[in-house]
Amino acid sequence: MKTHHLAKENSVLLHYLQQIRDIHIQKDSMRFRRNLERIGEVLSYELSKTLDFHPAQVTTPLGEKETRLVQDDIVICSVLRAGLPMHTGVLNYFDWAENSFISAYRYHTSDTEFEIIVEYLASPSLDNKTLILVDPMIASGHSMLATFQALNKVGLPRVIHLVSAIAAPEGIAYLEKHFPKETQLWVGDIDDHLNDHSYIVPGLGDAGDLSFGTKLQQ
Repeated sequence: MKTHHLAKENSVLLHYLQQIRDIHIQKDSMRFRRNLERIGEVLSYELSKTLDFHPAQVTTPLGEKETRLVQDDIVICSVLRAGLPMHTGVLNYFDWAENSFISAYRYHTSDTEFEIIVEYLASPSLDNKTLILVDPMIASGHSMLATFQALNKVGLPRVIHLVSAIAAPEGIAYLEKHFPKETQLWVGDIDDHLNDHSYIVPGLGDAGDLSFGTKLQQ
């Protein structure tokens, strides 16, 4: 798996990452969602440089112009509910793409142990398509893998891109072992480690709660 760590280079992305982490700014849920959306847009722009393009021609009021357009047949899949703001950002840049939605959550069997439950999937066929799998946080990596395994029921994609705002090294290492080696990960920043509860440190907290409000625990 090839990992693209965008925070290693200076760009406006650093501002958006700082704001979703800041304990004062992140309390504004509308701004938090918008920042995740903007992170999705930045990551999508960088991802777009690796897609396949084909020659095309456009007619203007004054003539003809040769250009190049994305050839990939794209499906964007986000993990509910935290992935929705970033999904919007990715869709802003690939507005012709098909869309897929899947649920995945931790079911805790103890304070530190859990399993990933997938209960809902709505998706077009993925056969021979370019899958962009969106989840704002990659902690242990188990949710991303469970999501991908569930998506196998609707086809085998030709190309896989993983898009995330923040990831932990442990999660990235786990995905490297279980995803096809040609998979590409586009991540805003990579943090220090996971704590005993498999939460990213320093991270930002719960992206779903910060976006949409606190939920009842399973």
